[in-house]
This record gives sequence, structure tokens and C-alpha cells, in this order.
Amino acid sequence: MRGFEREGAPLIESAEGVWLVDVDGRRYIDGVSSLWCNVHGHRHPGIDAAIRAQLEQVAHTTTLGLSHRPAEELARRLVDLAPTGESTAKGERLGRVFFSDNGSASVVVALKMAFQYWQQSEGALRSRTKCLSLVDGYHGDTVGAVSIGGIELFPSIYRPLLFDSFKVPAGDGRALAEALGRHGHEIAAVVIEPLVQGAAGMKLQPPGYLKTVRELCDRHDVFLVCDEVATGFGRTGTMFACEHEGVVPDFLCVAKGLTSGYLPLAATLTTERVYEAFLGEYEELKSFFHGHTYTGNPLACAAALATLDAFERERTIERLQPKIQLLHQLLSDLIEPLPHVAAVRQLGFMCGIELSADPASATPYDVAARMGHAVTLEARLRGAIIRPLGDAVVVMPPLAIAADELEELLEIVADSIAAATEGSARLAQAA
Repeated sequence: MRGFEREGAPLIESAEGVWLVDVDGRRYIDGVSSLWCNVHGHRHPGIDAAIRAQLEQVAHTTTLGLSHRPAEELARRLVDLAPTGESTAKGERLGRVFFSDNGSASVVVALKMAFQYWQQSEGALRSRTKCLSLVDGYHGDTVGAVSIGGIELFPSIYRPLLFDSFKVPAGDGRALAEALGRHGHEIAAVVIEPLVQGAAGMKLQPPGYLKTVRELCDRHDVFLVCDEVATGFGRTGTMFACEHEGVVPDFLCVAKGLTSGYLPLAATLTTERVYEAFLGEYEELKSFFHGHTYTGNPLACAAALATLDAFERERTIERLQPKIQLLHQLLSDLIEPLPHVAAVRQLGFMCGIELSADPASATPYDVAARMGHAVTLEARLRGAIIRPLGDAVVVMPPLAIAADELEELLEIVADSIAAATEGSARLAQAA
């Protein structure tokens, strides 16, 4: 925090497309999509107009005992858009939607639904009270989401507040099979970020792993929760990451790009099997006792509907494909040759650049050097906003970025890495 006090931060006053403008008139490329949520660019005319039109109707009403057209329509659109494929539990589709207001909440909704499902079952099934998640996984910052997170830095200080969960290494199907074989009778759900672990530094899972996870969950009759808060809405090159391997989870959690970053909104999609487990008479108390003040907020739903319209009208996914190839080429040409780049990880428009004091010996930078952060400061000076995850630099621009803007962004990133790491090397030499 002292570092932030010393450095200050740009005060953003306006934005247009992929550009942010601060109070002094300096322009920056939004290289992390305003924390991975901006899809179609800032001040998108269609989304702006949809929010203005909804303001003329109603800005907010509870969905406890009421509903409204934007929520109803959005739920239908999400069901129509949800992944479909052969690899799904009992051939079920994701036909039910529960709205909340952020990514962490969407995951906690899935956990609570899965837990309550088994508690409302009979006999030994009620012993399924725990979750299994992946080492280096991240699912948000609420106490429930932190409990299943696998990045030790985040939960360590809060350990007394957290519930226990099983953890297995990401990408290791054998470890997952062993854990489910040993503890399947205790596990309510397996929770994963499909294909890419974002907050871990864009760590990629091997091809076929997601499908293996689905098959193992089916074998042990355990729910699969796919957290697509970061990977959803085009980030991996398909609308949802699950589509790469034809997997349909029992719970699909989405947020971030759902409204193109305009307003907080999240959704948890699930199956008819789960929905029906909560149907009962009043005195049975089978309700899902969970709600949010802003669940299904009309303004946010209007923004989400306009976001989905823009995907269709502007052929966003189709037009993204050549830009994914361009990003790959730029990373290969500009970033990988830099002497302190240890690894470059990319899937679609999700990219992590791992830095090392000595890549040959895998020597990390001293924590006090804050090398990833130093790169972001250099990038800010050159006109781009990027973010570090430790010593991994994240590049994740809006899907709407133009080819020449993408080239400018990667040139800034390359120059910034060179300036920060070479400056550190000179200091080390002097010392």
C-alpha cells in the first residue's frame, strides 16, 4: 500500500473504444479490458442506448416475488447461448438461470445449490458436504470463494474463517481420479476454471483435461461447476471455454463480459435435475435461501442484452479469429525473444507473460523488486494500462480492439518489459 501511496494512479475521465483518457488528457490503451470485463469497447453506442432506454422504464426492482422483461429475456438468451455437447451429465442441458451481481457470488450460488441438493437427498448422499477444486485456482474473494481457491497467497491469512475443501493439481487427471475414488462419497461438486487459470498467471490446462474432468464427475455422480467468469464471452476464442471440448457442466458461472463491463451482473446456469430438487410445498422448506438486492437488475440486464446483440450483429467471435492469430504472432516476434521472458501463455485473447531474473535457471525476481508491477508502470508511461499477477504480466484487451491498436499495445508491452528488466539488471550489476 505504501507503494501505491507513492506512485498515485491516473484519474480516468473519459473513454472511447479501447482508449482511456485521464484528467490531464493522456491516452492509454485499455490492455486488460478494465479487469477482463470489457468486450465491445468503451461507449459502445448499442449498449449506451439500451441503458438509456431502460432508464425511461425502471432502473431497479427486486426479483423477490416480482420479475421484469429484461431479466426474463436475458435468461432465455443465456439458455439458448449455453454450451451444448455430448459430454454432459445424463445428457442434460443448462436450462435454468439464477442471477446475482458478481463473479464470486455466481460461484457461491453454485456451491450452495450443489450442497443443498445433496442435503435434500436421502440417506448416504447427505454425506456429500465438501468441494474439490484445483491448485492455483481462483474463484473470487468472498469467504466461500476463497475457501475453494488454490492460490495460497490469497487465503492464508483468512484460514480460520474458511471451510475445508479438497485440492488436486490442475491438469492431472490421475490425481483427480484418485481423489474422487477415495472421497467421492464426501464431495458435492468439483469446481474448475475451464482451460485457463486466470489469476494464477494464465496457466493453461492440457488438451482433453476438461473432458476428463467431466467424465470423472459423471462416473462418481458428482456435480461439475465451471467458473467461466473470466473465460466466458469470447475470451478463449469461443463464446465459452467449455465449447472447446464439447463439455456441458452442471453449473456454469458467468459475469464480467456478460454486460461488457458496463454494470455488475452475474448468472449461474444449471440443469432441470437441480432445479427440480428445490421444488416443494411451503412447509418442506426446500427453497434456495439465497438472494441479492440487485439480482437481475433491469439496467444491468438491458446492458447484457445489448452486449449479446453486439456479439451477433458485429460477428465478434468470427472477427476475433484473425486477431487471435495476430496476437500469437506478435507475442512470438516481440515478446518471446526478450531475455527475461521465461514463458508466454496464450489461449484466445487471454495471455500471461512470465518474467524471470534468469530464465535459464528459472530464478525468480526478488519479491521486493515488484518486477511485474515495474513493467506496468513503464507501460503507463508509454500509453497502455496492463496489470501484473506477481511477475506474470497479463495482456487481455477488449475483443473489439483493431489490428493496429493490438500491434501498438504489444509494442508498448515489449518496450516496457525491456525497460523494466534491463533497468533491474543494471541495478543488480551495480550492487
